Amino acid sequence: MSSLLEWKKRLQTIYAEYSMYIEKAIHFVLALTTFLLITARIGFMEKLANPVIAVGFAAVCTFLPLNITVICAVVLMLVHMLSLSPVIAGIAAALMLLMFIFYFRFTPKKAVILLLTPIAFALKVPVLIPVAFGLIGTPVYAIPVAFGTIGYYLVKFTKEYAGAMGNAGKDSMLNVVVGFAKQLMTSKEMWTAVAAVVVCLLVVYLVRRLSVDYAWAVGAVSGAVAYIAVSVIANVVFDAGVNYLTLVVGSVLATAIGLGLELFVFSVDYSRTESLQFEDDEYYYYVKAVPKLSVPAKEKQIKRINKREETEELDAVQGKREVKKEPPSSTMQLTGDIDIDKLIEEELMK
Repeated sequence: MSSLLEWKKRLQTIYAEYSMYIEKAIHFVLALTTFLLITARIGFMEKLANPVIAVGFAAVCTFLPLNITVICAVVLMLVHMLSLSPVIAGIAAALMLLMFIFYFRFTPKKAVILLLTPIAFALKVPVLIPVAFGLIGTPVYAIPVAFGTIGYYLVKFTKEYAGAMGNAGKDSMLNVVVGFAKQLMTSKEMWTAVAAVVVCLLVVYLVRRLSVDYAWAVGAVSGAVAYIAVSVIANVVFDAGVNYLTLVVGSVLATAIGLGLELFVFSVDYSRTESLQFEDDEYYYYVKAVPKLSVPAKEKQIKRINKREETEELDAVQGKREVKKEPPSSTMQLTGDIDIDKLIEEELMK
């Protein structure tokens, strides 16, 4: 555990030093993945389906707020739909406008959830988003999670109906469009996914807020189980087309990532939990104190030198610093053994 905490401290130090570059890199990857996902599934307009265009859009969006990236993704999606069918583009635009009204009203700063949710569905791990944001967020985060799920299925249904629209004549085109709108509004698969992610997020949030030991770990597991339960029940009752293998693998992965989030966001030592009680004139207070985990300070190695060795070393240093000074030639010491006449003669010779 101490090694993990040391790694956590190092990562926090690196992020604090290079936070601007790291955030911009994440923003670029997120925008690029979103644009490539749209063009790969509904890239009906060939000029915009070029990956170079997606890279350019992502590079520009990197230096703009995340909400601009969301708007660019919606516009790109609508332009591709428009080249397929103006009616379908109109239906999608009306649906997106309705979702944006609620999104900007309640969660205008959570664009990252709108972008991550369709990507998680495309990677077959949709449960990852409600588990992660249920641990670090609030119940209102269910709104962008639900809207991101609807956006993913909108792109999916458009791709499925593209072939039928290409082969349909003018008379049958109306039936195809009506069928698309009907499936979008009454799709059992889509509404099952929406219900599953919303229930999962709420369960994770409620459990991790409880005053119990290992609340975050229990919350992650409970959310994954709730997601599986809702999906299985909907599949049995409504035949929602749920893949059980993908469901289980994604839930296990989401639980593991939830445990990792606990280490980096809410690392505490439950073994040292204390229950305290206070009171005043009107109330009794029951407090549960759980200390945080911290990296122990490294002990410093101090080398001690005994007095004798220290004295010898000081004498040696002082001996090296002594400089022998020769007396100047003008200064003479007179003693009784020196011949005065000889000295005077030497001085005159100089």
